[in-house]
Amino acid sequence: MAAGRLAVPPDGGVDPTRASTVAAPVSDIASVIQLAVAPVFLLAGIGAFINAFSGRLARIVDRSRRLEERRVSASETARLTAQHELALLGRRARWIYLGITLGVTSALTICLLIIVAFVEHFFQLNLATAIGILFVLAMLALVGALLAFLREVFLAIHALAIGGD
Repeated sequence: MAAGRLAVPPDGGVDPTRASTVAAPVSDIASVIQLAVAPVFLLAGIGAFINAFSGRLARIVDRSRRLEERRVSASETARLTAQHELALLGRRARWIYLGITLGVTSALTICLLIIVAFVEHFFQLNLATAIGILFVLAMLALVGALLAFLREVFLAIHALAIGGD
């Protein structure tokens, strides 16, 4: 038989040994895709979380602009109150910035995890340790983002308590 030609069984059918080697990669890639689905749902949740952070940041920016406009023509007492509130809004914005940064870091790490999982499959490498490390890093970044969110909420509630006194 010439090199590069496939052997056709005498009955003209498909060689069962060749059929199994073709079907195996398809089922393997299907299992990799199934494993990648869970991180994709996590990405959707992180995206919603970043969206909530962005909304809070937009409200802080709007409030800061209004305070800056009023501060120019305000009395000394009102100016000091506005300055105190602007400082608090600045702290809240920094926590939100940190939370967004950590959330995006978590999402990017999850994307890398998915890429590494496919690279592992396609090139028949053993990258389980790398995948595990990426997952832990993604979770640490997510925990940091959640803690930043919690701190920003505490600052916002504290501001309400001060304003209500």
